[in-house]
Amino acid sequence: MTAESALWSGPAAPSDMHGRWPSLRQSRALIRTADVLVVLIAASLPWSTTAPSIFVGLWLLAVTPTIDWRDYARELTRPAFALPFALLLLVLVGTLWSEGAWPDRLHAIKPVAKLVLIPPLLHHFSRSERGHWVGLAFLVSCALLAVFSWTVLFNPDWKITATASSGVPVKNYIDQSQEFTLCAFALALPAMTFWRDRRTVAAAVCLALILLFVTNMVFVAAARTALLCMAVLLTLFAWKHLSRWAALVLLAGAVAASALAWTASPYLRQRIADIAVEYRHGHEDISRASTAQRLTYWRKALHAFVEAPLIGHGTGAIKRQFERAATGESSLAAEIVSNPHNQTLNVAMQWGLLGVVLLYATWIAQLRLFLGDGLVAWIGLVVVVQNIASSLLNSHLFDFHEGWMYVLGVGVAGGMLLKARGRSRS
Repeated sequence: MTAESALWSGPAAPSDMHGRWPSLRQSRALIRTADVLVVLIAASLPWSTTAPSIFVGLWLLAVTPTIDWRDYARELTRPAFALPFALLLLVLVGTLWSEGAWPDRLHAIKPVAKLVLIPPLLHHFSRSERGHWVGLAFLVSCALLAVFSWTVLFNPDWKITATASSGVPVKNYIDQSQEFTLCAFALALPAMTFWRDRRTVAAAVCLALILLFVTNMVFVAAARTALLCMAVLLTLFAWKHLSRWAALVLLAGAVAASALAWTASPYLRQRIADIAVEYRHGHEDISRASTAQRLTYWRKALHAFVEAPLIGHGTGAIKRQFERAATGESSLAAEIVSNPHNQTLNVAMQWGLLGVVLLYATWIAQLRLFLGDGLVAWIGLVVVVQNIASSLLNSHLFDFHEGWMYVLGVGVAGGMLLKARGRSRS
């Protein structure tokens, strides 16, 4: 045998390739790499938009060879796996009847496309042992951001980017508030559990972190959407985890804490008082028109939906509908946007009742993943309910930051639950 024939003896036989693919699929190195990349996505999300996008691309490259495609195909028969693909298919087909320009049609695909990463995340973390790493990475990253937020409040020169709000070192106060709300309520259950188990140090750490996030929203920077989410999630926590008497005590404590925050925080009082100011004067001063803007957007979006109630005006047609509605108008009524700031209306304008049914079916199917007990189920439930509540005042499922919080939360927590349920059945 020559040296050349020893080094290479021709193409691998089919049986050799068949043997190599399963070994690659079960590669611990690739699975560990995929886990680490999701951890990096979660850790970088509070700080950046570019870094998570890069890590997502690398994760797809790492995770694809590890997927068991037969199992994955069977999983796609479940609604939580299949509905994101059904929604994306509607979006793609909707470009055919859209009234929008082609750049607008193509741009409207991207916000929905990220939802189809939920099924591979579910599949991957139903096999991985490192799902908790992702949650810890996001929590630590948000805690560091909260500390840095207080720092830049008193020293704005430390800001990483030129943000519009004091105390917001990166991105914007809406994204920051949604992160802090998620972390605070994710910690609520372990804080209660540690307290009941007399593990006072662990309970104190959880409570300290909750106070770090909540006080930041009270005194530094708060989105009013996040305040709504906090009320919804507090009610959910009391209903799911407390007795009637304990729920009444929590409610009384929340009222007392709210009164104290109202008294101690001029910033919070101003944020709430601005609602009435924005409603009364938004039509004259568009710089202070947040409340009036939403009401105007919703009115125009409802009118556009009534014109095409079944299948909507097509993918990317929102801007075109606002252009039509602005004809002959002035000031706020003439504003042209591509987002009506309501998830249901966003979908209804483009894909009508068909899209709305798919949207709510997706939320419900993924909500059902987390109806059990335990910390992972609670975190997943918080992620879904927060997204539904915040989407009343925004299109948060399609927004970059909040959308990726949803994708990671549902994908990782849902996969961990599927793994635990598979073990219990075994």
